[in-house]
Amino acid sequence: MAEVVSVRFKSRGKSYYFDPAGHKVEAGQNVIVETSKGMEFGECTRENTFVEDEKVIPPLRPIIRLANEKDHKAAAENREKEQKAFQTGVEKIREHQLDMKLVDVEYNFEGNKILFFFTSDGRVDFRELVRDLAGIFRTRIELRQIGVRDEAKMLGGLGICGKQFCCSQFLDEFQPVSIKMAKTQNLSLNPTKISGTCGRLMCCLKYEQDAYEELVKNAPKIDSYVETPEGNGTITEINLLRQKAKVRLEIRGGDPVVSYFPLEELQFIKTGKQRRAEIAAEIKEREANGDRPQSPPQLRRSMDEKANTPAKPQTRSGRPEGERQTERRAETPPRPKPSESEKADRDENKKPRRRRRKRSGGGNGSSGAPKAE
Repeated sequence: MAEVVSVRFKSRGKSYYFDPAGHKVEAGQNVIVETSKGMEFGECTRENTFVEDEKVIPPLRPIIRLANEKDHKAAAENREKEQKAFQTGVEKIREHQLDMKLVDVEYNFEGNKILFFFTSDGRVDFRELVRDLAGIFRTRIELRQIGVRDEAKMLGGLGICGKQFCCSQFLDEFQPVSIKMAKTQNLSLNPTKISGTCGRLMCCLKYEQDAYEELVKNAPKIDSYVETPEGNGTITEINLLRQKAKVRLEIRGGDPVVSYFPLEELQFIKTGKQRRAEIAAEIKEREANGDRPQSPPQLRRSMDEKANTPAKPQTRSGRPEGERQTERRAETPPRPKPSESEKADRDENKKPRRRRRKRSGGGNGSSGAPKAE
């Protein structure tokens, strides 16, 4: 077991473990800690506690001291500088005509580094922008591209539930969310209803996914044929949270009745596909015997519609009109090639045709002029 203190940088950041180094820190106090980037100003989110060694990521850096008035004043000055740097960054981005959106600016505690966070649809060449910013602030400049979820986490806001964004309130890391979770929870697949302000699927879909997956394992599927206290029927809808199912009961000689039953009162008989195949076979068997079967009205209606559908007009060949007819043609044997003697006789029999020359005029002379008397 190791004694640690949880410290968070910025109100929206992730908490990290630090070695208290003999300091007794309470939740909400500000401390100065040593990080890989130098000295930082943070807030304690969890007082001194012991955790397992496996949860600690080495090296465990120490807490330097509790924040005093001078540290608080330096942190407040950095906040003011960040606002001015943000306005300068926006103007420079507009001057260079870069396709990027500046989200936030962060000064480190020592003031020797400025970090600009931005979003963009693709890669951006910001080398000229970095040179201009470094010339203005005379310090180290770093630009970091983030995603739309990180942007929502930094800016904060209210979700469709009316509460603050989970990412900006308590989420340390983003969990992968898929459309399959919405299907499992029987939610609307309309993107506008299951997406957050950032345009991605809502993070809260992940919260109840494990519970829904556990409930789905023991629940029958929709369209299953089950036995209920009031008779057999088909499941048309399932409410996993209330553990109830909507069943369409099959009443012989009448219309089906819809009722709700707890899942524990239902006994699975067969799937909907097996049941439909069984009913269709029963209908065919009774129709072959000349007896009208007592089947569910919906299936009976579909069978009657197929029987009353007019047949397509047929062609002379007896096939329906519009249907492609593929007939095999009789294969004829190839003709033998003529010999050389046959080719010569054929050429001799051919006589060349003489072309007649048109005469312009009725005289016997070669020219078309009239004959002198």
